[in-house]
Amino acid sequence: MARKRLLITGASGLLGYALCQRAIETYDVYGVCNKRDIPVEGVTPIRVDLTDTVQLADCFKHVQPQSVIHAAAFSQPNDCEQQPDKSEKINVQATVAISRYCAEAQIPLVFTSSDLVFNGQAAPYIEDDPVSPICVYGRHKAAAEKALREICPEVVICRMPLLLGHAPGTSSGFLGHMVRTLRAGQPLTLFTEEFRTPVDTGNAAKGLLMALEKQGALLHLGGRRRMSRYTLGCLAADILKADHALLKPMRSADLPMAAPRSPDVSLESRRAHALGYVPGDLVAVLEKTVTRM
Repeated sequence: MARKRLLITGASGLLGYALCQRAIETYDVYGVCNKRDIPVEGVTPIRVDLTDTVQLADCFKHVQPQSVIHAAAFSQPNDCEQQPDKSEKINVQATVAISRYCAEAQIPLVFTSSDLVFNGQAAPYIEDDPVSPICVYGRHKAAAEKALREICPEVVICRMPLLLGHAPGTSSGFLGHMVRTLRAGQPLTLFTEEFRTPVDTGNAAKGLLMALEKQGALLHLGGRRRMSRYTLGCLAADILKADHALLKPMRSADLPMAAPRSPDVSLESRRAHALGYVPGDLVAVLEKTVTRM
């Protein structure tokens, strides 16, 4: 039986790398990237600037995908706050364009949204809670969700938490920053009063691939443990056998930043659990990931 063609945007990023690694087992994977390469053997790279409508149209015409996972985003909240036009082009306009191609071709689309569509005042959040974003990134993700439901009703929207993982050629996000800092024996300042439900990219990728079969669903793909960045730093220090004195607790309110901060955007993910999403033990996954970095 011929394998289906799966188009993954953001394929050279932290989550995209994990997605490509898992998807290549069952799909012919086409990875949309821009500047970075995709270090996964067997993935066909497609160089596309998602804000260029001509390039995006050519991509869909060339690949003719049978499924799409849209994981690309301009995702740093402070950057989005300072560059709202760029955020809107990538996080809203490109998403709308992709959804129109999928709706026209009547193919499954999975969209990665964010826990930051919530204001952090009423956690844990279930899927049916009203969105209440307080930063540009969250507002644009919420706007994209609304537009997708109107254009492509069968879209599966997956709200993602803080993602922990490693991808060659990237900074490996928050986890990479922690590991590099602790290994260098340098102090690491971490917030104590902001909470999320982090998950590793491997389990997040499993959840997104599962979501391709759940047309029209709205899912939270959070991890099983609510924790602060400071707690994550303690876990990383234990794994690296680093001195906990390097960890410097701080309240986010004491560090002015461009984007407003949501204090607790923990996700309740029982709906996804019932469909087969089973995130593993975060500590065990971190031990494997950190030692490879």
